[in-house]
Amino acid sequence: MSTNHVGQLSFTDSVNHMADRAIEVLKIDSGIANAIKACSATLEVNFPVEINGKVEVFTGWRSTHSTHRLPAKGGIRFATIVNQDEVEALAALMTYKCAIVDVPFGGSKGGLLIDPAKYSRDDMQKITRRFARELVRKGFLSPATNVPAPDMGTGEREMAWIADTYKHLHPEDVNYAGCVTGKPVAHGGIRGRAEATGRGVVYVMREFFRHADCVA
Repeated sequence: MSTNHVGQLSFTDSVNHMADRAIEVLKIDSGIANAIKACSATLEVNFPVEINGKVEVFTGWRSTHSTHRLPAKGGIRFATIVNQDEVEALAALMTYKCAIVDVPFGGSKGGLLIDPAKYSRDDMQKITRRFARELVRKGFLSPATNVPAPDMGTGEREMAWIADTYKHLHPEDVNYAGCVTGKPVAHGGIRGRAEATGRGVVYVMREFFRHADCVA
């Protein structure tokens, strides 16, 4: 079990601790429990992009926690706080969330270490497309096996760029539009997707305050 610089549990260990509490209640065999918690695979990529005449190297991750149900599903975030531990922890949470509500997806998550505010739209497109190429070529982005979505620092625009990049790399795949969710409606996206996360928070808060014991 690892800790950070202030002695707290890492994000991954915190998620595993939560899972252990459920595993204890369900009386799951320890070997099976360890298999459930283990992250299937994590990819780290480092790639150069020319920005304003200078080459910058960017680091990104894509973690697949579970492939028991396919495709593995989870967002890609662009932020300065992204790291491997966070990506793996969020991938695990995606697995558990999908399993709890019986949504037929495995859990995955991705991240790019970047401050999007420091780059122009054209620069962000070059960076996003290059990141997408790295994920596609290494088998971590596909409508059949691993489907990203918007997250912190990403949205419909980035998903459209990623989908177009996948299409150019795999023009024979008639299901290319399914390689990401959260696309613009004009590009095959679903109405209401942009508001869905905020609406979910409202529903959770509403249910929370319906129970006096939780509020107290």
